[in-house]
Amino acid sequence: MFQVLKEEVIHHSKEIGIDKIGFASVDVFSTLKERLRTQQALGFQSGFEKGNPEERTTPKLLFDEAQSIISIALAYPSKMENAPRSTKGERRGQFCRASWGKDYHHILREKLEKLGEFLKQKHPDAKYKIMVDTGELSDRAVAERAGIGYSGKNCSIITPEFGSYVYLGEMITNIPFEPDTPLEEDCGDCTLCIDICPTGALVQGGQLNAQKCIAFLTQTKDFLPEHFRNEIGNRLYGCDTCQVVCPKNKGKNFHLHDEMEPDPEIAKPKLRPLLKMSNREFKEKFGFVSGSWRGKKPIQRNAILALGNYRDETAVEDLIDVMQHDPRPVIRGTAAWALGKIGTRESEDAIIKAMEKEKDEQVLAEMKKGLALLPKV
Repeated sequence: MFQVLKEEVIHHSKEIGIDKIGFASVDVFSTLKERLRTQQALGFQSGFEKGNPEERTTPKLLFDEAQSIISIALAYPSKMENAPRSTKGERRGQFCRASWGKDYHHILREKLEKLGEFLKQKHPDAKYKIMVDTGELSDRAVAERAGIGYSGKNCSIITPEFGSYVYLGEMITNIPFEPDTPLEEDCGDCTLCIDICPTGALVQGGQLNAQKCIAFLTQTKDFLPEHFRNEIGNRLYGCDTCQVVCPKNKGKNFHLHDEMEPDPEIAKPKLRPLLKMSNREFKEKFGFVSGSWRGKKPIQRNAILALGNYRDETAVEDLIDVMQHDPRPVIRGTAAWALGKIGTRESEDAIIKAMEKEKDEQVLAEMKKGLALLPKV
């Protein structure tokens, strides 16, 4: 009975635009539990995780009647059509590929809701619990168990069809679907992602220190530690380096969902207009992408860092205005650092003048860092 239902669910998943589907048991994720405890002990977690190690690895704690888990994957584009160029005077930042198009949380939840409705039509006693990224379960652990892909050294699920450019989500159900077989594949001897990680966040294959990961750092709201500021480059949100270098992703570029197509002016926006954008303007322009979830402050801070890393002299006037008038210490202080990095005489004079009025100790410290970055004459 349930085998027929499983085949019907698979067929329907294709009809509603799910690119890959797999089924997993609700057994405790024992290996993951030990790994999570290790991460916790080492201080490698980001702090964004939901739930404790028990909740994150025990499906039946989350859903009493759990009998199986349905895992889904949707492929997203890896290349942008007509990508705008970053030019002198109009420097641009970038959002990672996972933040192109409409927020994937909504896309996957809509697909899973449709799948759940179909399940109830076919089996009225069906019950389910949907999770996409923000739930307790590890999407990657579920996808690996369900045969969607294997866990790569870059801590991403790598599928044979789409590489690691996939969004993941799952549905715990009260139906005892037969589980699928995990893939017998791995990264072999390849360590490109580990070798090239800008901050050394990939400690070893499959182990990430989230506190050093640029994808995490771009989402923080405080001053970015100074030793990470150069490495952030022009990234506004997220980091794709460990995916871009992966040989398994070579030639993988799928445009299967219109809602995932990036608007070039949002995925690679001009930096200077971001500096004085109001909350309303930010929400209207960026509110529908996943990279906006932390609000405008981290994006603006990262935009300031990017202008400093570009040494964009055309941005000096804007940065001075921000340093002098923005009410937020993190933004004022970061602007002072960027002005020092750009290193013009105008920058120096402005920092010295601003220090006379500045009361915040952290901002004053950043201003001193900015002055120390200026070229010695």
